[in-house]
Amino acid sequence: MSDTNDDQQSYRSLTGIIDRTTDEARREEVSVGNLLSAFGQAGFAPLLFIPALAVVTPLSGIPAFSSLCGIMIFLIATQWLTGREDIWMPSWLTRRCISGEKLKAAMTKMRPIAAWLDNHSRKRLRFLFHRPFRYLLPLACMTLGALMPLMELVPFSSSFFGAAVCLIAVALITRDGLYALIALLPVGGAVWAAVAIF
Repeated sequence: MSDTNDDQQSYRSLTGIIDRTTDEARREEVSVGNLLSAFGQAGFAPLLFIPALAVVTPLSGIPAFSSLCGIMIFLIATQWLTGREDIWMPSWLTRRCISGEKLKAAMTKMRPIAAWLDNHSRKRLRFLFHRPFRYLLPLACMTLGALMPLMELVPFSSSFFGAAVCLIAVALITRDGLYALIALLPVGGAVWAAVAIF
């Protein structure tokens, strides 16, 4: 099997995506551009999963980190919704870097959870991936990504939003609509809370 086929197979599991990200973390610093190069041909789900997962980890404590991840999620989800095939990011964002050591530590910490999700996923509620319901998924990700910079000063709010986007990405990767449904249910509450605060 070719390296390309091996890569495509790894994108179909959460642990494969985390392992690929960990490989990128061997660099002293990992840029958004590096991750786009690693996953840009894999579709929207892995690129949504990585920043959303990062926000759930202690990396969210880095100043402005949650805001940058929120912007990434918003841009990726917008391009997903509009049917764009090639994922674009502004150059100022692709140049943003994070310590490879910190990224590796975060991915290592989350890998057991990803393995559990891989082992307990199966094809369920597949109607959520078809019209008209499939439009709810990118719209939810867009909304949550856009709210993350606004919620920077509210403790744990960005992690909550990141977890919801994570579940949507997990649903897309595993084709298990149950995760998407779980993520969509609290989205309305999150939006209501954000509106009430601001």
